[in-house]
Amino acid sequence: MPNLVPIGRALISVSDKTGLIELARTLAALGVELISTGGTSGMLRAAGLKVRDVAEVTGFPEMMDGRVKTLHPNVHGGLLALRDDDEHLVAMAAHGIEPIDLLIVNLYPFEETVARGADATTCIENIDIGGPAMIRAASKNHRFVTVVTDPADYPALQDQLRAHDGATTLAFRQKQALTAYSRTAAYDTAVATWLAAEIKEPTPRHRSFAGTLAQTLRYGENPHQSAAFYTDGSRRPGVASAHQWQGKELSYNNINDTDAAFELVAEFAPDSRPACAIIKHANPCGVARATTLKEAYLRAYVCDQTSAFGGIIALNQPLDAETAEEIVKIFTEVVIAPGASDAAKAIFATKKNLRLLTTAALPDPRSKGLAFKQVAGGFLVQDRDAGHVATSDLKVVTKRAPSAAELADLMFAWTVAKHVKSNAIVYVKDGATVGIGAGQMSRIDSTRIAARKALDMAEALGLSAPLTRGAVVASDAFFPFADGLIAAAEAGATAIIQPGGSMRDDEIIAAADAAGLAMVFTGQRHFRH
Repeated sequence: MPNLVPIGRALISVSDKTGLIELARTLAALGVELISTGGTSGMLRAAGLKVRDVAEVTGFPEMMDGRVKTLHPNVHGGLLALRDDDEHLVAMAAHGIEPIDLLIVNLYPFEETVARGADATTCIENIDIGGPAMIRAASKNHRFVTVVTDPADYPALQDQLRAHDGATTLAFRQKQALTAYSRTAAYDTAVATWLAAEIKEPTPRHRSFAGTLAQTLRYGENPHQSAAFYTDGSRRPGVASAHQWQGKELSYNNINDTDAAFELVAEFAPDSRPACAIIKHANPCGVARATTLKEAYLRAYVCDQTSAFGGIIALNQPLDAETAEEIVKIFTEVVIAPGASDAAKAIFATKKNLRLLTTAALPDPRSKGLAFKQVAGGFLVQDRDAGHVATSDLKVVTKRAPSAAELADLMFAWTVAKHVKSNAIVYVKDGATVGIGAGQMSRIDSTRIAARKALDMAEALGLSAPLTRGAVVASDAFFPFADGLIAAAEAGATAIIQPGGSMRDDEIIAAADAAGLAMVFTGQRHFRH
């Protein structure tokens, strides 16, 4: 297998023309013959470069609005021919096929077209055919052909050519072929995903996911695990699109927890009241709303000051100086918000290890999307949990209906419970969590743990009564037995929100009535594993 292969002829056909002129001039200076298509050839000629049209190589003009221009044996033969195979060389000579040693192609902007909400006809016209075909041909023949699909790789190509007198190394060609195949795979994935949504097919026969490397991480969940962060090209605001103002690079766990925090706080519209969510190991340890962002943070922090240390903070409004002053009083890993004032940034700048991320907006908690999880031998795919209930959806099942204040807290608790690992129990009082039980194997344990944490915080704050006294409780799934509800009542809860649907619902309702609780059913579950 040859190592150094000189480049004598290059075919260039790009949609993204970033950096193209500089690269083409480098190629021309090395004596490389340039072949190009349509708008690309026009741009190169305008820059004073000598270019052959692909139509001259194929003997056919571009036709059908450019759909057919490079799909021709003179192109694919030039890319696929094995230079060390006598039969291939004889075939090339017999049919007038000239070798193409370098292919520079990037594809029609299909993903961008879909992302901006274009109609189906426009999306279809932006599905590239000739580009992927050429890329795959050149990549298959990487023993002899160099393929470049991303302007980000132009400098590396130029370095190769300068260092090796107009040739590229096998290692470079192999790496570029890998990048190229990954690109066409991602492109086809984007098209298939769009078409599945377009025809409302929830379970296509084949399902794939693709991403672009955003960051190589130091390690994964643990130091012995390698990891990387890939973006999927969607425009959903969050950790993938955020701007990091300061602090060291995000870790695997930072990214996971920051996403969980921002998705939770986005449930609370910024034009209603300020909200804050504090996350630790993907579970909230405090969530609150208030009249100011500072107050929302402090009320969230009070829920579990121990767990908040080293946590992730998400805000639903731009970070202000007053809130920043409070946050820097304890160690925090990451703060993410839809913006930050210059004064807040200056305050954070004194804490070099604190990461500050800002986004242009909050994600829409009700927008559709897919979530997937790997299992041995495959992966599970489901809709993103965009479930929502309104007060009008609630069914009062006890003798006593919740008061207006209780109802507001019940809705808040239910929203938070959606983002807590199952089994989830959330105590809320006056628009703030006061106890959270997460991820336990039994619902009674989650209920007791949440109450115990609230009692511990009350003692730490020097309060005579537990924080759960007068609170409401949300359960992400039904109570299978009355014991969990009774434990909540013993902790001081006055109202319950839960899906209902247990075979013992009558028993649970009777227990609630006996304890004087108000209880509502949502008819919707929020398991989170």
